[in-house]
Amino acid sequence: MADAAVRSRKPATNKRTPAGGAPTAPHSAAEASDPRIDIAAVTDLLLGTWAETRREAREMIKDSAFWKIEGQPMAEHRERTLTQLHLLVEHGGSRRAFPAEFGGMGDNGANIAGFMELVLADPSLQIKSGVQWGLFGSAVYQLGTQKHHDKWLRDIIDLSLPGAFAMTETGHGSDVAAIGTTATYDPETEEFVIHTPFRGAWKDYLGNAALHGKAATVFAQLITGGVNYGVHCFFVPLRDDAGDFLPGIGGEDDGVKGGLNGIDNGRLHFDHVRVPRENLLNRYGDVAADGTYSSDIPSPGRRFFTMLGALVQGRVSLDGAATTGTALALYIALTYANQRRQFDSGAGSSEVVLLDYGKHQRRLLPLLAQNYAQFFANDELLRTFDGVFSGRTDTPEERENLETLAAALKPLSTWNALDTIQEAREACGGSGFLAENRMVGLHQDLDVYVTFEGDNNVLLQLVGKRLLSDYAKQFKGADAATLARFAVGQTAGRVFHGAGLRQLGQSVADLGSTARSVEFGLREDQQHDLLAGRVQQMVADVAGALRPAAKLSATEAAAIFNRHQAELIEAARAHGELLQWEAFTDGVNRIEDAGTRQVLTWLRDLFGLHLIEKHLAWYLINGRLSAQRGASVSRYIDRLAARLRPHAQDLVDAYGFAPEHVRAPIASGAELARQTEAREYYAALAASGEAPVSEKSLKKK
Repeated sequence: MADAAVRSRKPATNKRTPAGGAPTAPHSAAEASDPRIDIAAVTDLLLGTWAETRREAREMIKDSAFWKIEGQPMAEHRERTLTQLHLLVEHGGSRRAFPAEFGGMGDNGANIAGFMELVLADPSLQIKSGVQWGLFGSAVYQLGTQKHHDKWLRDIIDLSLPGAFAMTETGHGSDVAAIGTTATYDPETEEFVIHTPFRGAWKDYLGNAALHGKAATVFAQLITGGVNYGVHCFFVPLRDDAGDFLPGIGGEDDGVKGGLNGIDNGRLHFDHVRVPRENLLNRYGDVAADGTYSSDIPSPGRRFFTMLGALVQGRVSLDGAATTGTALALYIALTYANQRRQFDSGAGSSEVVLLDYGKHQRRLLPLLAQNYAQFFANDELLRTFDGVFSGRTDTPEERENLETLAAALKPLSTWNALDTIQEAREACGGSGFLAENRMVGLHQDLDVYVTFEGDNNVLLQLVGKRLLSDYAKQFKGADAATLARFAVGQTAGRVFHGAGLRQLGQSVADLGSTARSVEFGLREDQQHDLLAGRVQQMVADVAGALRPAAKLSATEAAAIFNRHQAELIEAARAHGELLQWEAFTDGVNRIEDAGTRQVLTWLRDLFGLHLIEKHLAWYLINGRLSAQRGASVSRYIDRLAARLRPHAQDLVDAYGFAPEHVRAPIASGAELARQTEAREYYAALAASGEAPVSEKSLKKK
């Protein structure tokens, strides 16, 4: 009788809604009588400006020699990853970013685009190659001068000189300016003395440090003539040809980590190690033979940030790699959900495909929309990066814009990677927990991305400070009347965007009108108004709260800032989300095919409303949405998810992954074969007349 309470005994009257069960939704655009997306065209959109390079990289990693072997012992995994790096060299993968005179291609955008795809093969390969050429090699190239390039770049490119990037210390990670390692100049010998004066100053977590690195680019406080000129970078040999540490250098193996165990991370320390004066990578600061310091950038703070800004490509590439890794998880989960059946309708009909359940649509499709937004945003970031590093748009302002964009987007994509991979894993049940289906390994390997190249919250604080700075520029020299007018009408004012892409649109307060449907009321313009208005008000609120700090002591001012730090970081996060939404919208507006444009507009709307729903409490508290309109946001998301359900397979197929990239049995068609076999078995059994009778059917008589 308990079963009868939840399952209808009436025969189904709607072929799409079996009695007592989930709807049997259309599984394709044709079944839904919808326009179908042009899958190939969407793949081109997602692969972006350097689609050709990304396809070349994907073709290369179809070779199983590049694939991660799940569960491989750490020592074997490390050696396999080193071998894979040599294969990359053979395929030209190490040359893209470096100048032609050293055998390179001088294509910075293509370099990052190809590098990001390696996450599909093995994230350890992606990160270890990033250590060698994106950090160690890039430090020599970007911070050094011609003499350094001539001496070391060729060997770095062909991997005969593997190296480590020795910036982070055990005691200082994101706060690079406070590192403890020193480089003290000795004018009598014309050498720098590299020294770690205490345990917390040991360089830590360094790829290539435990085993393979022969040299390192070491960041240290440059001291000459008794003056500390701040952090500079030095080329320091580490090991001899036999692999033994050179005199004065020591280290430890970091050992087993939570992921990325194909990388030989380790620690380094220096006991008064001497290197020639010429080993200072002196593009932004130099020391003469007599110890005199000189720099074209007189401001110590500006000099420091210029040096670090030259290495921004790490954040750019992590944003893209996290986006691609997330796409892989979504491809696996949605393909499986489109084939796996669970629970029948209660009327003896076929079991229901997972993706037909509203909750399954709700848990995965908004994440798919977010991932699409990340692809479009990363391409904008990559174009900005290439413009600066190619020299076409290399101005101080554009470099600052690039740093802000990278610091805004990398946190969102890496956090989202962990959230999405976990949700995708759970959506695949026990199959998702099997190592062979890659979810667990992806989550472990991408976990550290959220703290690579700067802790995400620290990066967002940098973005928040930039937003405050741009906000303050509006009022420089303004008279009292101007300030008063702004204070009265700030919710309808135009505020500079701060990331160099565009201005914020007008922010609007929702009036709670029921005359218009929520679908009409929350389309493109209204979504932008709500998302942009939130950024504007959050920045204005923080700026107002911090205004008294200008008249206080440094200690009191710091205390006020600390009280509002969480609000500032949240404003920066909102800013990053707005950037992603705008990039997605720009991408949709470039689409010419009407059907493709329609479906991707629905997907963009799902992303926008997903963001509004996530922050619904803020919109209600601040009067931007009425309670009635706020409640309808969630209902509209449900409608959009159902509308997009028939397109889900097309949308993940548009990622362009080949079976060699996916390598997950549950997304290979094996599940569909199992389900087909089971259904055919029961159909044949029923047709034979030998099927056992259900106990429940006896009770109904």
